[in-house]
Amino acid sequence: MTTQQLSDAELAAQPAAYWTGAAYEALIAFIRARHAELGFTQPQFWLLRNLSKNDISPDGQGMTVPELQRAMSSYLRPEDDLEAEAKVLLERGWLTRDGDGRLWITEAGRRLASTSSSTPPRSANASTTASTTPTTSPP
Repeated sequence: MTTQQLSDAELAAQPAAYWTGAAYEALIAFIRARHAELGFTQPQFWLLRNLSKNDISPDGQGMTVPELQRAMSSYLRPEDDLEAEAKVLLERGWLTRDGDGRLWITEAGRRLASTSSSTPPRSANASTTASTTPTTSPP
């Protein structure tokens, strides 16, 4: 994606939809960076969540990649390749695949999804927050 540089005046004139799109892209970049720090991608996390009966899956049953793509169609991005992401999870032992091509979450995959869901995001500027926070209460 090409980033266009706008002047301050041009930025100030942008409609709310522009800022909504900019906020969305910034949020996705933040989330994906945090997932990468934990050792997996956002699509891998979605695969685990969609296969977990304790999360998004209504019944905990295995699903094929096309079924998962349909289930995630409202939030998958064009660059997300679920087959490639599933392959990595299979290699790590976080998913298994049955003879019908359905993916199933393993116990290790459940633990990762559960732990990752409970890990709070940290601020991109967390290291500077402490030094800028007042240590005394205002009068």
